[in-house]
Amino acid sequence: MAAKKTGENMNAKLALAVKSGKYTLGYKSTIKSMRQGKAKLIIIAANTPILRKSELEYYAMMSRSKVYYFQGGNNELGTACGKMFRVGVLSILDAGDSDILEAVA
Repeated sequence: MAAKKTGENMNAKLALAVKSGKYTLGYKSTIKSMRQGKAKLIIIAANTPILRKSELEYYAMMSRSKVYYFQGGNNELGTACGKMFRVGVLSILDAGDSDILEAVA
């Protein structure tokens, strides 16, 4: 029950961050934002391929970005962002009004 509640809470924080802050969707733009040092948080879907996930973790370590592993797949992550398409990975550049960065820490 607590895991379900936490997941719903994280979805609400993510939706607020997408609505009020700055973010990038997708693998290439996420790596680009990490290489530039702009990414503060990386959110990876559960069904992301292992090789891609490890590469994202490596870039996150190099750029000192936080990593959050989303419980659902890329369909659920896209829905949580308010998009009508699949999202495998996204990076939060500016959280806006959301406290998602403190919630992950």
